Amino acid sequence: MAAVDTTANEAPTLALPGLARALVSAGKLGQKSAEELYRKAQTNRSNFIAEITGSGAVSASDLAHTMSSAFGAPLLDLDAIDTQRLPRNLLDTKICQAYRVVVLSKRNNRLIVATADPSDQQAAEKIKFATQMGVDWIIAEYDKLSKMVEAAATTAAEAMDSIIGDDFEFDESQMDSSSVEENEPTTSEVEDAPVVKFLHKMLLDAFSMRASDLHFEPYEHTYRVRFRVDGELREIASPPIAIKDKLASRIKVISRMDISEKRIPQDGRMKLKVGPDRVIDFRVSTLPTLFGEKIVIRILDPSSARLGIDALGYEPEEKARLLDAVQRPYGMVLVTGPTGSGKTVSLYTCLNLLNKPGVNISTAEDPSEINMPGINQVNVNEKAGLTFAAALKSFLRQDPDVIMVGEIRDLETADISIKAAQTGHLVLSTLHTNDAPTTLTRMRNMGIAPFNIASSVILITAQRLARRLCVNCKAPADIPHETLLDAGFKEEDVDGSWTPYRPVGCSMCNNGYKGRVGIYQVMPISDEIQRIILRDGSSMDIAEQAQREGVRSLRQSGLHKVRMGMTSLEEVLGCTNE
Repeated sequence: MAAVDTTANEAPTLALPGLARALVSAGKLGQKSAEELYRKAQTNRSNFIAEITGSGAVSASDLAHTMSSAFGAPLLDLDAIDTQRLPRNLLDTKICQAYRVVVLSKRNNRLIVATADPSDQQAAEKIKFATQMGVDWIIAEYDKLSKMVEAAATTAAEAMDSIIGDDFEFDESQMDSSSVEENEPTTSEVEDAPVVKFLHKMLLDAFSMRASDLHFEPYEHTYRVRFRVDGELREIASPPIAIKDKLASRIKVISRMDISEKRIPQDGRMKLKVGPDRVIDFRVSTLPTLFGEKIVIRILDPSSARLGIDALGYEPEEKARLLDAVQRPYGMVLVTGPTGSGKTVSLYTCLNLLNKPGVNISTAEDPSEINMPGINQVNVNEKAGLTFAAALKSFLRQDPDVIMVGEIRDLETADISIKAAQTGHLVLSTLHTNDAPTTLTRMRNMGIAPFNIASSVILITAQRLARRLCVNCKAPADIPHETLLDAGFKEEDVDGSWTPYRPVGCSMCNNGYKGRVGIYQVMPISDEIQRIILRDGSSMDIAEQAQREGVRSLRQSGLHKVRMGMTSLEEVLGCTNE
């Protein structure tokens, strides 16, 4: 009897690469799973190792140990490597990025190269052809290797070459000329063309990457530039250390600072045109350190305050409480949280709702971060005697309806703000506290009488910013039941009706996250909370009463965002306390 051919209905077997065959042989990956992942990588035109580690089939650490055993190559922990001491210019960065390799050292006529895939003959041949040297592989974990490749992609020399090259055209007129005083010194050192181009490129790169601020940091032997993207600092460039003084002088000139003063911190502002009708504002801060001045440039985007309250991430009941408070004719609304938690954007979003022709709004800030037509904005100037308290006293003589105080820092400012809230004005301000209940005890510790707090404050909102999961690559997370309960979920919440997600990482995001979402604790001051304040109750008493009234804590609000698939559990645990 003739044999029956059963292969006709089977999917064709793929010719798996050496890495996949090694994983199958080691029992780390099934043949079918390996073929599916390899087919998916080909379809998506993505890196095969990225598909393996991203899917969770094999961890980066497990993969590295397997490759080390299978190919007899040494294993290295890249965390122990000082990236500043790695050899430069031995291999084109485009090859390093394409094949995810890092040159560790050179020995005679051979390169010691870190890789996650020692079976990649194409990478080996490419390196040999480009360098005319042999290759010795060292195995490294893929995730750590990728980070090091990205960090080393723009070396100091390449950064300077790219900004001096003919393909980069710098227009000095794009810097706001009004930022420079006529009598400011403009020495040849300050106007050094490479420094001008470097700064211009860094500002434009930061804006295009949606960074919130730039950090220029001098050290003893190195100089680095970092961007904060979605709340996470990322090293972008390592220019020569010799650039530090010229760069600091350039930034000071266009920010209207004293370039001769290097011993004390300074603050300033500057502008950059990125189009015919688009101007970006930057807030600049300098700080003397051991090896030079550290400079932080905050990007101020006025459009963020016009996105509307729905874009900030308030839940419907939280939004209703906030809108009810800001629509009242008088009282005090406080926004609390650490620096960089979005307090100013929240305040200006509320002011934008109140900004109507029949409403007189005045603000006192240090400095004004968002320019908004229709609002009378005042920059506090301590040296000139224009303090928050002085500005508030002046506001009260100009018949305001709404007053916004950038920050309540002292008893005098708090006292005037409370009196304004008690005499027919709506006052918005910020405080630096951990959550809403502790704000009231913080005011009490500042010396404000309990009856003044109870009769003036109408609502407190505490907030944090959590990184938002990328919708293109987020994947379901297998989190144990006990872990969810320990995080703060109730037994009835973990009933299997929803799925937690984890970050993966793709070309569209930053390590699995893209953008940020607000986590809020919106606490109206009810009659019962007023009674607790009047009898000088603790923040724990206030928090317990707020819970009884249905006010979510910051942790509970964050866990709700986890249930909705907007962020990950580890992100919420990292930015909130229970």
